[in-house]
Amino acid sequence: MTRIALLDYGMGNLHSAAKALEHVGATVDITNDPKLVAQADKIVFPGVGAMRDCIQGMQDAGIDEVVRQAVLNKPVLAICVGMQALMHHSEENGGSPALNIFDGVVKRFPEIQDLKVPHMGWNQVKQSDPSHPMWTDIEQDTRFYFVHSYYVEPTNSNLVAATCDYGIDFCAALHQENLFATQFHPEKSHTAGLQLLQNFVNWKI
Repeated sequence: MTRIALLDYGMGNLHSAAKALEHVGATVDITNDPKLVAQADKIVFPGVGAMRDCIQGMQDAGIDEVVRQAVLNKPVLAICVGMQALMHHSEENGGSPALNIFDGVVKRFPEIQDLKVPHMGWNQVKQSDPSHPMWTDIEQDTRFYFVHSYYVEPTNSNLVAATCDYGIDFCAALHQENLFATQFHPEKSHTAGLQLLQNFVNWKI
């Protein structure tokens, strides 16, 4: 059975993420212990709230370096602010540094008439490469659940695994080698979200 370390640094939606992962057959350790993370087969890096608080919580728990090491040698799934934290900088809180794992920025949605910020609810996700194993048995333009005011803009467009339209086309998912990241919440996205988590459990690197 796949053992997953669900990173706990005070900023994740841990209960629902753990239940969803257990539902698809994973054994889940909710932890900030680097030893348990090292022993895990795979890592889920969740996040909610403000970037500055997220990074501070990670640094306080020692998770920042754990994530940097994990993306080098384990399958990693980053969710929402977890995905945004992979960039080098965020516009949030007047400007906040992130983990600088990827070159790119986190931007606030522009003011567009009749579009509310935060972007909240179900929206269609357009897969850039439907053959990626994380999209197995998930149809093109499937709807996933979003809650966010900021979006990722990576410098390297080849990192984009999916886009979504909310007044502008924005990056809804990222991928590189053993890492996959989603702006949407798979643990809140019912059948499609569970399928994506199942794909993560099954993902062979």
